[in-house]
Amino acid sequence: MSTSESATIPSPSDSAPSDKASLTSWIAVLASMIGAFMAILNIQITNASLLDIEGGSGTGIDNGAWISTSYLIGEIVVIPLTDYLSRVFSFRRYMLVNAVLFPLFSMACAFTHDLGSMIAMRGLQGFAGGILIPMAFTMVLTKLPKPQQPVGLALFALSVTFAPAIGPTIGGYLTETYGWRTLFFVNTPPSLVMVIALAFTLERKPMQLALLKEGDWAGIATMAIGLSALQTVLEEGNKDDWFASPFIVNLSIVAAVFLAAFIAIELTLH
Repeated sequence: MSTSESATIPSPSDSAPSDKASLTSWIAVLASMIGAFMAILNIQITNASLLDIEGGSGTGIDNGAWISTSYLIGEIVVIPLTDYLSRVFSFRRYMLVNAVLFPLFSMACAFTHDLGSMIAMRGLQGFAGGILIPMAFTMVLTKLPKPQQPVGLALFALSVTFAPAIGPTIGGYLTETYGWRTLFFVNTPPSLVMVIALAFTLERKPMQLALLKEGDWAGIATMAIGLSALQTVLEEGNKDDWFASPFIVNLSIVAAVFLAAFIAIELTLH
């Protein structure tokens, strides 16, 4: 074999780096999995303790369901916006800000003394936590090479399926042992680990605030209102006897109108 031929044939060591993610990439991926796990855990963690929370916040049994509903509304509204907002504010900045806000809003829930403020804080917590779910999935696809992506996707699947299963157990144990307010502090230690890991592993990129002018704000508004109404119907409908309740009927109409408007806007403008 000639010298020129040997120079063009890559050695196994040359191709190895492309098949294996660096330690930094794995740390970033695992940190994002913590965020996805905590965000989904908080959907279910209050369910086993609603009676205690309702008693502590002075609300009735029927109204206490809004504590879970408001969190879900925050999540379902922000998830479709995550890609756009992460490009506007940069992936690193958007991820870190929401990773910090998530435990802060969670702790704020522990200091509320009425239903209104609890619902508001839970909605904001869901809005901050909702971005952690798709961002974790994005991390797997962008930080890991294709041969290792199945491992990352398996970790993601494990996180999002194990969290809702263990949520009521953790919530019930903490409530019985330490009181319901401790439910909202459980996010703090994992979130601290996540923020530190992401701060050191995610690369800095400039914001693209000019994209705000290009945003489909009519579509965003109709989507947010429609999804919020639909989520409320699905969560509160059974308790209110579905369409026997004028409240559910009105919300169903709002959901149908605004989601239809959203689809029409997207098909027309795009």
